Amino acid sequence: MLTQWDPFAEMNRIHDRFRRFGATDRDYSWKPAVDIFEDEGAIHVKAEVPGVKPEEIKVDVENNILTISGERKLEHEDKKEGYHRVERFYGSFSRSFALNDETSSEDIDAKYEDGVLHLIVPKRPAAKKREISVKKK
Repeated sequence: MLTQWDPFAEMNRIHDRFRRFGATDRDYSWKPAVDIFEDEGAIHVKAEVPGVKPEEIKVDVENNILTISGERKLEHEDKKEGYHRVERFYGSFSRSFALNDETSSEDIDAKYEDGVLHLIVPKRPAAKKREISVKKK
């Protein structure tokens, strides 16, 4: 029985094998996990940044883009008999998020506790509906 050889299908099979063994072509840079939720008065951003000192975390807002950046430095490496193992990601990181126009970037509150950065981005008070009477000239 003859079958047609598809080189692209073969490449996909090889790629799948590598992926099963942990070797992929994905980006290995570290990006902290982030939860974003909203309540009536603010947008809350919680970023997991264990091992990063609060003074090494930078929070910027420019053109309604909130950016959290910093660097986690390698503190200790386990070396034994030619064996080198580092499983956690280290290095610089940056995460950016678009804020909507109803937020007030001037009053952002930032707290750091137990390796979690918590940003509270307050919302501006909603403009109240106002009726304007029209007068006869």
